Amino acid sequence: MKLGVPKERKIKENRVALTPDVVKQLVAKGYEVQVEKGAGESAFFLDDAYTAAGAVLVDRVDTIFSGSDVIMGVNPPDAANIAKMKKGAILVSFMYALSNVELVNACVTAGITAFSVDAIPRISRAQKMDALSSQANLAGYKSVILGADHLGKIFPMLMTAAGTIKPSKVLIFGAGVAGLQAIATAKRLGAVVEVSDIRPETKEQVESLGGKFIEVKADASVKMEGGYVKGVSDEFLQKQKELVGKHVAEADLVITTALIPGRKAPVLVTEAMVKTMKNGSVIVDMAVEQGGNCELSEYNKTVVKYGVTIVGEPNLPALLPFNASDLYAKNISTFLLHLSDKDGFKFEMEEEITKGSCIVKDGIALIK
Repeated sequence: MKLGVPKERKIKENRVALTPDVVKQLVAKGYEVQVEKGAGESAFFLDDAYTAAGAVLVDRVDTIFSGSDVIMGVNPPDAANIAKMKKGAILVSFMYALSNVELVNACVTAGITAFSVDAIPRISRAQKMDALSSQANLAGYKSVILGADHLGKIFPMLMTAAGTIKPSKVLIFGAGVAGLQAIATAKRLGAVVEVSDIRPETKEQVESLGGKFIEVKADASVKMEGGYVKGVSDEFLQKQKELVGKHVAEADLVITTALIPGRKAPVLVTEAMVKTMKNGSVIVDMAVEQGGNCELSEYNKTVVKYGVTIVGEPNLPALLPFNASDLYAKNISTFLLHLSDKDGFKFEMEEEITKGSCIVKDGIALIK
């Protein structure tokens, strides 16, 4: 079975789906791998390393799409490249199919099969395949570093002959994978960290990392599924805003991480709340790609509103491409080896991981 790795074409995307180390492992298991020239350069993996690992370098991206049995990507290709894939070929990448209907339709039209790594069930035996978590972990770290870079003060308390500098206050919305890494990073840098999450069970994790948990009592509107928040009422969000409003006003750095799969990100920091923040404070909105948790965030821009710097970087893992690619390649190769061997895919459609992640099968959409 021939695997194809095209160069990522999304703007500001520096990751690559397979690293030379992972290519070497797959070749040893009998897979053939062809890689577009330059595919790994932005992640610091040179063509020579892929050749040494046993991959075949290809000049034209068209050859990758038309000549591969499986396309391995970080982001999904556009409709034009999907149309070049062989009928019955397989695409494996992030797809976010619930909010990307045109992509699903392109796969249907092309008569291919598509697996979405973001749809892999969050169960214990799928942990090594969990690309959402591996990338969110890095994003949580980078969000703090970005915030610190834009903040005109240091994080830790510092006692000097000229006087004592008070520690910065960091407020984090959401204690998922990204939020927990952000807490740990901010604490390591010496900040005072407060955290708001609608899931009361996260309180213990937050406090174990040294954060102070701001508890908003959950109500019946909070719907959970597979470790994700699937739904929440406007009334609950309003209650949360009122409780955390004073904490926002006192924070030097606010990091927001709240996402609801298939829906626009909830607004947690309103324009009115931004107006109450200190001059020179910073917001890093990690949900900006899905509409943003801050009402004033702008996609792919860093803006200053009411004296507050608001960072709308949509792809934080791509700012750490070496580590992000390394982890993603291990995730996606583990996923591939679960679904297939060198001779083809098993298509055990009732098996939980296969069933949860297969979005299109032989040109038939499986999501509703």
